[in-house]
Amino acid sequence: MTMANINGYSMHFIDRGTGTPILFIHPPVLTSLNFIYQIQGLSPHFRTITFDIRGHGGSGPSEQALTYPLIVEDIKQLIDQLNIEKVFLCGYSTGGSVVLEFLLTHPERAWGGIIIGGMSEVKGGRLRNKISLGAVFSKFGAVGMIALSTAWTQAKNISLFRELFNDAKKGNAKNAEQYYRYSLKYNCTSQLGNIHLPVLLVYGEKDKPFHPYARMLHQRLPKNELVFISKVDHRIPTKAPGPLNERIEQFIRRFST
Repeated sequence: MTMANINGYSMHFIDRGTGTPILFIHPPVLTSLNFIYQIQGLSPHFRTITFDIRGHGGSGPSEQALTYPLIVEDIKQLIDQLNIEKVFLCGYSTGGSVVLEFLLTHPERAWGGIIIGGMSEVKGGRLRNKISLGAVFSKFGAVGMIALSTAWTQAKNISLFRELFNDAKKGNAKNAEQYYRYSLKYNCTSQLGNIHLPVLLVYGEKDKPFHPYARMLHQRLPKNELVFISKVDHRIPTKAPGPLNERIEQFIRRFST
């Protein structure tokens, strides 16, 4: 376990490989372990970095309310400490919104972004209800229940399930609730035209509720590529790591020079 004092809290992070850096961002309750197949598959070619957001996994809790701007500043401090000038940022689900916030706030520190099943705002009723439910469960301290459900649906095998569950259940309930609630109110759709860096949009062919978000980002981001991975829903990092890693590798090789 690698730890660093970042912006007033103790951050757990993973740093593997060499070359062009990619930094991965997870959604609420999940942790850096959700990108285990990306770390394994991409670290032979690139420098792969992922971290536990405040109050998640092995990272310490946050005394400050957890917001996307705060997560962005934590990322900036992390890459500063690692002496990294620019990164590709890769966010899964609400982590994709954090990518957009970083690209809007610190475009000079990024080569581009990769958004996996992400959104610029929570618009649809189904997604809003799901995130709201996560916030309610977190408010009543039921992070373990969320961790159990999430780990079970994400895992390809019982071994990964145990790892994901044991890591996720460590989460701080208050910070998880803050992450969920901020996700509900975040909206950068009107600013998407200001992002001129390349962005790869990756969605599951079976993830129909997220297809409107895919189309919105594809229409509004000035420089983007939209791909749908066949035979998979929202759980792309763990359920379709091969096709995802291949797309990420192609994208980074094209825009890292």
